[in-house]
Amino acid sequence: MVDAILSVFSFISNLGASVMMPIIMLVLGLALGAPFGKSLRAGITVGVGFIGLGLVTGLLGSSLAPAVQEMVKRYGLTLDAVDIGWVASAAIAFASQVGTFIIPIGIIVNIVMLLTKTTQTIDVDIWDYWHFAFTGALVQSYTGSLWMGIVAAALNMVIIMVLGDWTAPGLEKYNGLPGISLPHGFTTAFVPFAYLFCGIIDKIPGLSKVNLDMEKLQRRLGVFGEPILIGLVFGIILGIIAGYDVKGVLVLGMSLSACLVLIPKMAALLMEGLIPVSDAAQTFIEKSMKGGGKLYIGLDSAVGIGHPICMTAALILVPVSVLLAVILPGNRVLPFADLAVIPWMFVLFIPAAKGDFMRSLISGFFTLIIMFYCGTDMVNTFVKAAVAANPASYANAGNFSSLCDGSNPLTWAFFRVSGLGWIGIGLIAVVAVAMAVINRRKILKEINLNDGMSAAV
Repeated sequence: MVDAILSVFSFISNLGASVMMPIIMLVLGLALGAPFGKSLRAGITVGVGFIGLGLVTGLLGSSLAPAVQEMVKRYGLTLDAVDIGWVASAAIAFASQVGTFIIPIGIIVNIVMLLTKTTQTIDVDIWDYWHFAFTGALVQSYTGSLWMGIVAAALNMVIIMVLGDWTAPGLEKYNGLPGISLPHGFTTAFVPFAYLFCGIIDKIPGLSKVNLDMEKLQRRLGVFGEPILIGLVFGIILGIIAGYDVKGVLVLGMSLSACLVLIPKMAALLMEGLIPVSDAAQTFIEKSMKGGGKLYIGLDSAVGIGHPICMTAALILVPVSVLLAVILPGNRVLPFADLAVIPWMFVLFIPAAKGDFMRSLISGFFTLIIMFYCGTDMVNTFVKAAVAANPASYANAGNFSSLCDGSNPLTWAFFRVSGLGWIGIGLIAVVAVAMAVINRRKILKEINLNDGMSAAV
């Protein structure tokens, strides 16, 4: 019976986001009282949005990866752990023993947190549970304990869910994503660093008064501040650095220009599909769950990467990340396949920076440094986890890593603290439970405030 249930969840995870998300959105829309036709259209639109984003980000990756490869050859870069990319990391995570259980574990964690009012998020982004499974797989490889890995994966989700709730209001204000939260194991892990570095910038005389609003900057620069020109310019610069000929430089420029134009459009299409379900969720709460408070739909942070700050900052940091990899003492990780996921890192830097480009860029730069050292420290365990999950593919593959999630600071924290055994897992549990309790108090306070306002009316 258990094997049959796990086989069903394995089948669901293998469908991929573009198939799984439409089904989930259809079922969720119907459960929340939305008409069948509207729910079906919403689900299909979400699926089309994911496919569109996949195509465009695939173009981004296929354009950047060869350029970086040429940089490696041209400048003789020799780092022993090449970034194999998030696709390989996700496959390793789902193929691990922890990955076998991660979908039912994630659903149970979400339901328990909703019932105890320790979260306001319905996390429908089941595909991205692989981030939690990856953390669990590394902890299992490091400690030798499957149960430690499973508990670590669950606690990772609790922490990310709470951070998703806390950042949702800023996500609506600065990213233009109402009713959405991002309980994403990669993007949301950087929230503490985003607020830390933005807070430091705000304390520096002179720098604290600088504010680079992308919309104002684009208006001042005119056509040269538009994404279509920014992508072209940075593509040409990257092509020149890579040593491309004239044709290669121009093709790379046009490819990145297309990415900066098309990614926001695909993200907007995805949001178009989400709005009916989000509206249905709020209506359901108001009618059926008196005192339930606001409810967020938890999604992949792909919905936010179309923001100009994400794409512009990411393009700047692509060559910078390669340079950092070379000059940072002791670093082993060579960024490659995951250069295309750098925009995902920036989604929640935007609310932390209050929509300021300069703060987002500087914070991202220092966060990249932290990522390289986290990734370097996890290389050996990453390889061990990969070999355990798929010996045929990785047993003789040498050293490798990834920016997502092999260099994730939160994953690294779990990995290192788990070295203390169950005491370390217990310490993480204390942090996760404390965050959940604080979030519950915040939610109850909002509910009481809303109830008071309703009574006054």
